[in-house]
Amino acid sequence: MNRLKEIREDKDLLQKDIAEFLHIDQPNYSKYELEKINIPIEILHELANFYDTSVDYLLYRTDERKPYPKSLLNK
Repeated sequence: MNRLKEIREDKDLLQKDIAEFLHIDQPNYSKYELEKINIPIEILHELANFYDTSVDYLLYRTDERKPYPKSLLNK
């Protein structure tokens, strides 16, 4: 299962809910979940913040769901 779909369903959210949060239309968001189009880095960053995880988790670079500690540059 796609990680975006998995994490969204874990929160009992619909695609339209996330699309509204991102200020995009639902069909476009659906293409992200179906991996039909690449997700812009800005959207990945927003999703990682929204789900309190890392971009690496969303991209399958890690199975650790917990976000990385904030760096001094991000404070």
